[in-house]
Amino acid sequence: MKKVIAVAVLAAAPSFAMAANGPAGCGLGTAVVFPDANEWYEHVLAATTNGTSGNQTFGMTSGTLGCEDANGPLKAAAAFINDNMDQLAADSARGQGETLDALAQVMGIETADQSAFRMTVQSNFDTMFTAESTANDVFRSLTTAMAQDASLQKYVG
Repeated sequence: MKKVIAVAVLAAAPSFAMAANGPAGCGLGTAVVFPDANEWYEHVLAATTNGTSGNQTFGMTSGTLGCEDANGPLKAAAAFINDNMDQLAADSARGQGETLDALAQVMGIETADQSAFRMTVQSNFDTMFTAESTANDVFRSLTTAMAQDASLQKYVG
């Protein structure tokens, strides 16, 4: 039994390191399977579920499963850009498209500000998307451009 618990704790160690949601961290184990964990073994099982099924990474990227925080939408946007770079570049050049609209939703851009968002992205296309740009470069350029627009500043802190 001690070996099982030790293995479970070691498997969940990344969850403890990233925990923002109690000793088990955030994820499916904490948010759904063991939402009212009080006993140590419930925390171990929740952390094991969070760390081994891959849902904690998803929750941290998407800001769901109890992994929400103040920068959740920005973290999700960075991941979204990384996963959709080519299509996002094409939509950004046009200033419209499904991928650009999806990025606006991921970032929590309100409907009233989406037109300004699309225009800002399109007008900063050459700065954001160069031959050497990585997803992180695009994200930094995007947030810098948004910070310079009065209606979009609130989305980048």
